[in-house]
Amino acid sequence: MKLYVVAYDIPSNKRRRKVAELLEGYGQRAQWSVFECVLTEKKRMELQQRLQRRIKLDEDHIRFYHIPTYAVSQVQVWGGPPVVEPPVATII
Repeated sequence: MKLYVVAYDIPSNKRRRKVAELLEGYGQRAQWSVFECVLTEKKRMELQQRLQRRIKLDEDHIRFYHIPTYAVSQVQVWGGPPVVEPPVATII
């Protein structure tokens, strides 16, 4: 699983609300238009496909930033919820 920061700028209230509601099922809101999502590759692709059906590419902007595990501890948070951290993998 990988941590993604998903940020969006959507001028339409209706589309923005639909995008936010969708993202709430995949991660934690960090700011009004920013979510932190811990996703498998399959879930990331699923989310991106579902988002594509809700936006207009000529008007809306969505960015996915992959935050490598080693960089999560370097994220500074001032107020708000702590950074969502991917689970540590254990191989047995």
